[in-house]
Amino acid sequence: MDSVTSQLPVTVRMFHQLFPATRLGVRRARLLADGQLAHWGLAQDTAERARQIIAELAANAVQHGRLPGRDFRLALGYAAPAPGARSTALPGELRIEVTDARGERHPDFPSSTPTPDAESGRGLLLVATFADRWGVEAYPPSGKTVWAEVDVQPAPGDF
Repeated sequence: MDSVTSQLPVTVRMFHQLFPATRLGVRRARLLADGQLAHWGLAQDTAERARQIIAELAANAVQHGRLPGRDFRLALGYAAPAPGARSTALPGELRIEVTDARGERHPDFPSSTPTPDAESGRGLLLVATFADRWGVEAYPPSGKTVWAEVDVQPAPGDF
């Protein structure tokens, strides 16, 4: 028996860039990502969620995934219904990926909430709060990619 799977038309937009694994690299990643999100015309609440995720994942890549002389990579992918698609009520998806050189150091989701005076331990809690999904994948030969996905509901008139 033959089966037919229909696919909805989708437009995929991509951005990726290497940054030095420094605080300045984190700042540059945030600024370029912010410009890209604005260029794609994402709703303000979606862009703000993405900004928070990007800031945390980039900072973690520098603080926990840094190896001297190695950069980290920020990649953004935005899949949305293609222009002219029949239903503009289809959700899109924004995928954020930050890849660093320390594949042996996988982030652990905190088992408890940090105390109010703790100086660290909130980053992945923020990522989990702002992302609809997130996880970690190996990036051979020796790195890892921490990714997060944000569901994007199109604004009226989009696409």
